[in-house]
Amino acid sequence: MNLLLSCAGWQAESWVDHLPRLLEPMGVYSLRAQTGTEASRVIKANPIHIAVVDLGLPLDAKADPAAAEAEPELAEGGPRILELLARLTEPPPVVAIKRSRTRRDDRRDMGEALRLGAFAVIDRPRDVNDLNLMLEVLRRVLERHYRGKWPG
Repeated sequence: MNLLLSCAGWQAESWVDHLPRLLEPMGVYSLRAQTGTEASRVIKANPIHIAVVDLGLPLDAKADPAAAEAEPELAEGGPRILELLARLTEPPPVVAIKRSRTRRDDRRDMGEALRLGAFAVIDRPRDVNDLNLMLEVLRRVLERHYRGKWPG
């Protein structure tokens, strides 16, 4: 089973670094991406069974920070990845990670992610303790979307 795991500059040694090591013995292969462009390549080259998409994912590693501030919607790859996944013949269940911004922006992000078919939208995890939340969400995805069985 392939898990797309996108991350936008999360801290070193965070839950995103530990998750693949925990899931690999169970047959879950984590395909990591740090930009929208990288995630797009991963999606085109591999079947994705579950996706974790950081809505703050930059579109490209070379993005100009000044341009991103002026027009953030053009610099963010997360929403574009949600759209790409939603257009697949068999869209995988998606767990969207909210950006840390205002409540109004959080509501907009959540609404957009749910409109594009996200299974769950969660706050950006801050440390290894949040790993349990992610594991629980992934367990629910497997249970509800795949009826408790590995896809395939």
